[in-house]
Amino acid sequence: MIDRNDNPDFLNSFLDYTVTILNKSPNTIKEYNYDLATFLKFIKIHFGLTNEHDFSKIIINDIDINTIKRITLDDIHAFISYLATNLRSKPATRARKVSSIRVFFKYLSSKAKLIETNPAQDLETPKLDRRMPKYLTLDDSKKLLSVAGNEDNRNSYRDYAITTLFLNCGMRLSELVNINIKDIKFDDCKMTVIGKGNKERTIYLNNACMRAIAEYLEVRPKEGIKYDSKDALFLSERRERISNRTVQYIIKNELRKAGLDTNKYSVHKLRHTAATLMYQYGNVDIRALQELLGHASISTTEIYTHVENEQVRNAVESNPLANL
Repeated sequence: MIDRNDNPDFLNSFLDYTVTILNKSPNTIKEYNYDLATFLKFIKIHFGLTNEHDFSKIIINDIDINTIKRITLDDIHAFISYLATNLRSKPATRARKVSSIRVFFKYLSSKAKLIETNPAQDLETPKLDRRMPKYLTLDDSKKLLSVAGNEDNRNSYRDYAITTLFLNCGMRLSELVNINIKDIKFDDCKMTVIGKGNKERTIYLNNACMRAIAEYLEVRPKEGIKYDSKDALFLSERRERISNRTVQYIIKNELRKAGLDTNKYSVHKLRHTAATLMYQYGNVDIRALQELLGHASISTTEIYTHVENEQVRNAVESNPLANL
């Protein structure tokens, strides 16, 4: 939850702009707030405006616009360098903060007209490593579903439905916890979800998903549900919308019981698994996969076009020169 009293007025104005004009999701707003608060705390240290070096103790609501006007591209680079060397931030983390800073200064200079020069005008995004996504094999996926379906607890139908949706639909964690029953079109076997950037998209449900949801709805609590969670598909023990953390705990527990490495696999790896299995076994066009996963850029989807090492070996061995 964002405490607006902790922010200077111009930061709160920027957050309002991202909600009302850019239509960003609540998660994105929180990320902007965290990234920019971290940046402003660094600026106070960098400019000698505080003797405190513990970021958790540095206040930023006293920063005025004149301080912002002093910031140059070199100062922003110093912040990115600090993230890399002192905080050991990964390139993806630094890239997100660069994106937040770029949008922030564009607003201050072009929209709010609070500064004359945009110091982030030529700010570049850190180069990201392109790594193969980790995913479960088909056999491992079946093993995980078997464990989820055989759990001897009162939430087994719920947990099985959650695992089934992850492995079949490739949805994000935030998308799953925010599913409302009214979002599901049972006659058409599809539902709508709100993805990254507050974008709505359609997810089509196969027989396994429809069956798992129907079986869970049979045992889903009918009474005592908290008022703001009455529409939620998945409920917690406290009869409120299930949280991200609870879902992560459920999946981690199932992975462990299936004998799979919980340090290697996670909720997000189930999204990778769904995408990889669809591409490998379903002859899915990459454009269709992009639409299904809700990727803004097809370059993001292309990481799923990798092939098994065994397939590479077979390709080499099938070379007509292999046995000469």
